[in-house]
Amino acid sequence: MEVRGRIVVVTGAAGGIGRSLALRFHEAGARRVICADRNEDGVMKTAREIGGIGRRVDVTVEDDIKALVEEVEARHGPIDLFCCNAGISLRGGPEVPDEQWQNIWEINVMSHIWTARHLVPRMIERGGGYFLNTASAAGLLSQVGSAPYAVTKHAAVAFAEWLALTYGDDGIKVSVLCPQAVNTDMIRGKEDGVASVNGLLEPDVVAAECLKAIEAETFLVLPHKEVLEYMRRKTDDYDRWIGGMRRLNRKYNPMNRKA
Repeated sequence: MEVRGRIVVVTGAAGGIGRSLALRFHEAGARRVICADRNEDGVMKTAREIGGIGRRVDVTVEDDIKALVEEVEARHGPIDLFCCNAGISLRGGPEVPDEQWQNIWEINVMSHIWTARHLVPRMIERGGGYFLNTASAAGLLSQVGSAPYAVTKHAAVAFAEWLALTYGDDGIKVSVLCPQAVNTDMIRGKEDGVASVNGLLEPDVVAAECLKAIEAETFLVLPHKEVLEYMRRKTDDYDRWIGGMRRLNRKYNPMNRKA
C-alpha cells in the first residue's frame, strides 16, 4: 500500500517508534496523520511537528479506541492505515501481581483486539485497509527476565497472524513489527541488556523499515535481520534453542544468575 494520500492513525505517538512512524508517514505524503497517546503533552508536540491531529487516548479503555475510530472517520474520512503501536514492558514472572499482568495485557494485546473490533467491519465494507501492529522479537522468540512481556508479545503476533489469514480475502492487509532493542524510553537504563545483543537501533530506522514493509505489503517486519535466523534455529531444534536461551538467562537475568 502506498501511504501517500492516506489517512493514518498511530497510537503511542508521543515518543519512540510511534513518533518516528508519524513523522515518516507525514514525509511519505500521508493526507492526514492522527497521533494518539495517553501522554497528552507529548502527543500534541508530535502532532504539531507534522501538522497532524493529536488526541489523548488511553488504549486500555475500549471506549477511547472506539471514540477515536468514530471521530477520525466522521471528521477526516476512512482510516486507511491504523498502527497499533502503544506498548509497555515489565520485568518478572508469575509473581508479578495480577493487576500488572492485566495492565500489560490490555496495552500490548487487547488494544489491538479492540481496534480490530471497531475498525475491521468498516474496512471490509469499503473493500479493505491496513494494520501495522507493533509486537517484538520477544513475540517470536522470548524475553529473558520478563514473562509478561514475552507472553503478551507472543499474543500480539498471534493476533496479527489471525487478522491476516482471516480477513486477507476481504482486502485487509497486516504487518507486524518485531524488533529487538530500539533506543526508546522502554530500553533506557537497560541498553546493555539481552535485547541489545544485535545492536540498538534508532526509532527512525525502525520506522523506515515499517514504511518499506507496508509499501511491499510484507507481513513480518524485522529491523534486526538476525531474528529470522534465530526463528529458524528455534523451529529446527527446539530443545537446543531452549538450551541457548538458558545460557542467555544465566548471563542477563540477575534473579537467576548462579553464584
